[in-house]
Amino acid sequence: MYILFSPSEGKRLGGDESKLSQESLIFSALYEKRLPLLKAYNSLMLNGSDEALHKLTGIKKEAEVEKYKEDLFASPLMKAFERYDGVAYDYLDIGSLPQKQKEYLYKQTIIFSNLFGPLRGGDKIPAYKLKQGSSLDGVATEKVYKKAFSSELDKLFKKELILDLRAGFYEKFYTLEQEFVTMKFLKGGKSVSHWAKAYRGKVLQTLSKVQPQTKQELLDMKYEGLKFIESVPYKKKGTMLIYEVL
Repeated sequence: MYILFSPSEGKRLGGDESKLSQESLIFSALYEKRLPLLKAYNSLMLNGSDEALHKLTGIKKEAEVEKYKEDLFASPLMKAFERYDGVAYDYLDIGSLPQKQKEYLYKQTIIFSNLFGPLRGGDKIPAYKLKQGSSLDGVATEKVYKKAFSSELDKLFKKELILDLRAGFYEKFYTLEQEFVTMKFLKGGKSVSHWAKAYRGKVLQTLSKVQPQTKQELLDMKYEGLKFIESVPYKKKGTMLIYEVL
């Protein structure tokens, strides 16, 4: 099974001494498709005006922007699951998981990064800050990555069970054409918005432990703090599992 996931605005700084290369990321043969966007970002971070950097990163405080003014290609790397530290990643708490569960998530989760495009959870990336929806060289990154990587993702996902836990914006990076499962969380009968990230993180944590192999095993799973309500058809080939937050 593959799990589709979102990145986070927050990033941990630091990492090991290795440097970014095509071998750092999934689909290494398509590294050249990423490179123009990475170079455009790097040029802006190293040479852009304060106004341009505030717009690019979404950060208002100059001292915070300074933390990301490093050469992307010479910065230390960290696995994506350790690099991101937003709400979903806090609730996943990957550092607390046994190694077997970590390895499952590193391999079976595809995260759709605004800057890097599709990543395995275990791909190693430098620290960066790119506001969701930002363009580079006048081009929306999600459009570039959808065009360049969709066929390879289709091949990777062929005949695999797919659980789509992406936030809505990240569906722009890749459209699922096969059968898949997704989830919705309700509180008092109303859809949870911001805190849906937390429940996605907890779901991911449970998935890493159970590691379901079939759709039925996925449908039968139980999650702490969530009560299953019903499953309903979603889009063309999807099944949406609806949970009430306890």
